[in-house]
This record gives sequence, C-alpha cells and structure tokens, in this order.
Amino acid sequence: MKIICIGRNYTEHIKELENEKPIDPVVFLKPDTSVLLKKQPFFIPDFSNDVHHEVEILVKINRIGKHIDRKFAHKYYSEIGLGIDFTARDVQSELKAKGLPWEKAKAFDGAAVIGNWLPVSDFEDINAVEFSLKKNDKIVQLGNTSHMLWKIDELIEYVSKYFTLKIGDIIFTGTPSGVEKVNANDKLKGYIGEKEMFSITVK
Repeated sequence: MKIICIGRNYTEHIKELENEKPIDPVVFLKPDTSVLLKKQPFFIPDFSNDVHHEVEILVKINRIGKHIDRKFAHKYYSEIGLGIDFTARDVQSELKAKGLPWEKAKAFDGAAVIGNWLPVSDFEDINAVEFSLKKNDKIVQLGNTSHMLWKIDELIEYVSKYFTLKIGDIIFTGTPSGVEKVNANDKLKGYIGEKEMFSITVK
C-alpha cells in the first residue's frame, strides 16, 4: 500500500501559505510507516516545533490501473474517507528554501491519519462533499470537494501516468485553508458532513 498525496489543491490554502498556484498537481508520497495506528495518539516529533494539521478527503483505490482515462477513473474507487496530513512546517520551510524534497516534513512516523470510510454511493455528488476538522470542539478547517482545483477523477488520471495504482492505495486529495499548529492535549475530530470520521489526541 502506498499513500499518494496532493499538495496545493485548494486556492485559499495556497494563499495562506503564500505559495504559487501550480500548473499541475503537486504530488508526494508517504510510506506505510507514516500511518497513525488506530486508537493511538499523535506524538509531536522532537525534531519539530511547528507541526500543522491538514485535513483531507481520502480515496481508496480498489483495482489495479495505469494510464487511467478520466472518464473511467470512477471505476477505480468505491469509498472515500477523511484523514490528516500532519506537516512539520518548520522542517518543510527549511527544505523548500534549499530546494530539497519534503519527506522529512511529511512522511515521518504517524504523519498520516486515516479515518473511517464511506461508500461513494452515499453521496449525490462526489464533487460536492463538505468536510471539516474540529480542534478542541472548534471548527478550524472547513472544505468542500467542489473547491478542488483538480477533482478526484482528474487526480486519478494524472497520478496514474506516473504510478501504477494498486488495490489499497490511498490518495490524499489536498487540504483547504485553516491549517495551524497542534499542541499537546489538543483533541482533533474530523467530519464528512455530520459524520465523525476520526478522533485523535495530540501528545
């Protein structure tokens, strides 16, 4: 199982980090060791003083595919979920300044929260799904897949040009605005609509 992540897929998030709007999707990977185990807290790593939450809609691939045409992309997933791409922002900023890859800031142990899954058939329109993140019972991120620069099927088409997609692979589709630092004892809860998809404690 591989985790394929998309960066800069929401305009307001691009603005808040003062990044340039990309011409193509920004793609990076997380290893399976980055997955936070179920019912485990998230431990802030000792190499960072500025870890941010980034809530994202997830897509689970259910068949093998390569060079997938956008019009057939919907056949390659039947569930969506919600997760967090934890980012050591201070480490990332240093790496970006040197033109280096982001993995140390994005792919460390526990940096990928994968919540529950819902069947695509539950949704009238997969491109109009509202989701949110609450920190200590206050909404800090609110997004809708309608605001994606590249929609789910477009991402599958694009990513499959470069990587063969396999059963169980997960695509993190990008985060909306509102990312901010997490602190010890924070409680993070993610929602698709009104359904709670995960709940974790920060240590």
